Parts: sequence; structure tokens; C-alpha cells
Amino acid sequence: MFDQEESCGSNIHFFVEALQTTQIYYYTKYHPMDEVRVYLEEKKVIWVDCGIHAREWIAHAFCQWFVKEIVHLYSTNKKLEQMLQNLDVYVTPVVNVDGYMFSWANTSTRLWRKSCSTPLPGSSCYGIDLNRNFNANWGMVGVSFDSCANTYCGKSAGSEPEAKAVMDFVGKMVNKTLCFLTIHSAGQLLLLPYAHPEISAPNYDELVSVGEAAAAKMEKAHGMGYTVGTSPQILSSPQYSSSCDWARLIGIPFSYTFELRDKGEFKHLLPEDQIQPACEEAYIGALSIITHVHDKTFNSGTLLNAAVSGVAKMIWSSITTVFLTHGVFV
Repeated sequence: MFDQEESCGSNIHFFVEALQTTQIYYYTKYHPMDEVRVYLEEKKVIWVDCGIHAREWIAHAFCQWFVKEIVHLYSTNKKLEQMLQNLDVYVTPVVNVDGYMFSWANTSTRLWRKSCSTPLPGSSCYGIDLNRNFNANWGMVGVSFDSCANTYCGKSAGSEPEAKAVMDFVGKMVNKTLCFLTIHSAGQLLLLPYAHPEISAPNYDELVSVGEAAAAKMEKAHGMGYTVGTSPQILSSPQYSSSCDWARLIGIPFSYTFELRDKGEFKHLLPEDQIQPACEEAYIGALSIITHVHDKTFNSGTLLNAAVSGVAKMIWSSITTVFLTHGVFV
């Protein structure tokens, strides 16, 4: 009698073993779920998020620019094609959805920074600074416990659904996540872990070197200089409880906070005629970091799937856009 379970098990084992030994994935064949799963699990992850602070509109614009550039350049840029064979890029255009919508309400709300969570009992002040709500030395320095303050860190680490959603989602992928980039403004900085002045990331020297290489390339684009370092090194107030620190703390080797234009003239009210150059230089910087991370991990000048003669041009399997609304990924 035909043993369906035994036959399926044997076939699955054969396909998995074949994929693990040949590293070849044929795009012109139909594949059962187990082959698809093995293929996806081979790929490493890059995380990019924007808009954790509502008023930093240039950050939101960058995530859209970033996706547009990768999609448009993928078919003609062999290096980008190679990297997206090996990497899944998760892009979250707006982490703080409610706060961003509120910043568009009228001119009086344009500089709103926090989320729009409901006030504490006895308070009339809305919102949490989501970038002070991550589980990385939470509540120590550079935060406030005054719910009316712009840097109010919340009741506890991860108390806010937006921050918790990022920690939960990225945390489940930590073993295959190579790089965590979070985009902010302003100040023209590339910040790296950690905010604690007496604690250095184990790969601190490499983080500095990679960051400085990215900043040098960014400056060549439009002459804008970016400073590289930890927040206690280059800011008056360290950024404790940030997503950048949290990402490195859980084991993601490369973690950076981009603070985009400018250095004080416009700050968060960057004119629209600066959107494109700001995004262009930030894209160059982000791609520089991602390229280093990719090449260090895969250390190969050839495509992972070298036997593939043609790769589908629609690459949403490699660039996954993730939206957060009240902590839910849609």
C-alpha cells in the first residue's frame, strides 16, 4: 500500500538535502513549500525604519526614496542584484503612524515629536517618545519621567505598542539580522551604540570605521558632512533606551542611527527642495553600510544563485515593506 506520509517525508528530505548542498534555486520551476522555506531561510536580513519621531518628515521621505531606488536600480546594478539575492530588506516607512498623522493636522502640531498614546491618569499630556521606550538601559539618562516632556520614556521598557512591535518582530529574526538602520533628523550624524559612556560595543572600532566610510561617501554627493560617533561623544545628552542601542544589545552586529539634514538652520522644517539631495546622500550612506555588511558575511564576488539565468525583476520578496499601526504589522 502507498504510504503517503513516508513518501512525502522522503521527498522533503531529498529536496532539503539537495538545496543545502548545491545552494542553487531555480526560478523557472515550481517549488513545494519546504523548498521555498529553505531558500528564504538562507537569506540574511537588513532592517530599515523611518519616522519614529513624528516631526522628522525627511526621515519618512527617505524610506520611500530608499525603496524606490532599490526597485529601479535592481535590474541594472549587478552588485545590488547580488546583495538582494542574499538579503531580505525590511523597510518600515512610518513607525509612529499616529504621531505622524497628528503632525499634519495644522501648523500648531507640525513639530509634534511623540506618539499619541492616551494621557496618564491626572495628566492631560499625550504621547511617548518611542525612541526612549526600548529595552536598552531604559529610563537612565537622556529621558524624562514627566509625561508632558518630549523625551518622556513611558511607564516601562516596551510599554508602547509601536516600540514593542519592533522589538517583537526584529527580535524573532535576531539570528539572521545583520544590520539595523533607523532614520531620524536632524544634525547630520551617524550615531552608533552605546549611549552609556562607559560601555562600548564589542565591534566598536569596526562600527566607527564603517560609519566613517559611509559619511565620506555621503559628503561627496552634495558636500554635506556627517559626524560619526556615539551619542555621549557628540551630543550634549546621550540617547538612552534607543532602538539603535537595543538592536546592538540583542546581538545585531551593525546598528546605526542616521540623523539627516540639517545642522540647525531649518532642523525639522527642512524645505522641500532639500528632500531629494538629503535622500540621495542618505541612500549612499545606507548602501555603503549594507554593502560592507553583505560582503563581510558572504565574502563572494559571485551571485549566490549562480545557476540562475534570469531573475524576476519584481523583488518584493527581497524588499518587504512593513507598516506599524498600534503595534500591528499589516
